[in-house]
Amino acid sequence: MNLEITEIIGRMPYRMALAGGWIDQPFASRLNPTPPGSMVVIGLEPTCRFMDRCGMATSTRRIAMQLWGDALPERDPAALVRELYDAENRNRPEPSGAQDMAGLIYPGVNRLDFDADVEGGYFPCHVESNNDPAVARWVEQVFHLVPVAPRPDGYNPLEIKNLDREWIRQLGQTGKDCYDAILAKDLHGLGKSMNQCMQCWEAILPGTVRHATLKTDLVALLKYYQAHYPGAMYSGCGGGYLFVVSNEPVPGAFKVNVRVRP
Repeated sequence: MNLEITEIIGRMPYRMALAGGWIDQPFASRLNPTPPGSMVVIGLEPTCRFMDRCGMATSTRRIAMQLWGDALPERDPAALVRELYDAENRNRPEPSGAQDMAGLIYPGVNRLDFDADVEGGYFPCHVESNNDPAVARWVEQVFHLVPVAPRPDGYNPLEIKNLDREWIRQLGQTGKDCYDAILAKDLHGLGKSMNQCMQCWEAILPGTVRHATLKTDLVALLKYYQAHYPGAMYSGCGGGYLFVVSNEPVPGAFKVNVRVRP
């Protein structure tokens, strides 16, 4: 049997969320003293099945497939983001951020800007996109994904919120720095933005890396990779995958294919 992987997992894209994550949540963006704050998402081709509960927007992807079948409609991406956001967050007490939807829908490397004064901060006030194939190929070369562990049952990263305005400002800045570094193909600038983002996460939402339900020492693992490579951050709160950036091979890691607009 000579099946393509997409015949099993579907042709709907995946996405990576990089520096600036959580600034898409209004509880953070409304306290940003220098809006807009930014985060970076990268569209991925479905070349493997990503684990659930690992920060790769798999639940949002399932809802997209229920809505639209096996491929994205050829319509305005901002409208698709809103349609998918409404479908996923209907009747949910803690809505997911719009970066999940935007990451799946927009191809290439994207900077999402969030300002609480624009629609309450629920949707990006601006999306800056880059679909340069050379930039996409560079991302594919330097990103290495190390599987860690899915979020466990009972895990809630929002039990403690230290909503310090300065840390939130820095969080939103890491997204800008990350996007600029990717476009400049600046490996060390990229790594620095990711490392700084993780510092912000730990300060603002300590449950993202430390929680009673977590069985893996996420902090120790992160510090090891940050000490040995230019930068590393988790794919989401509670673990998932480690995104490690390096020009050298990373043992146990695999690569991704960036989806760019034809």
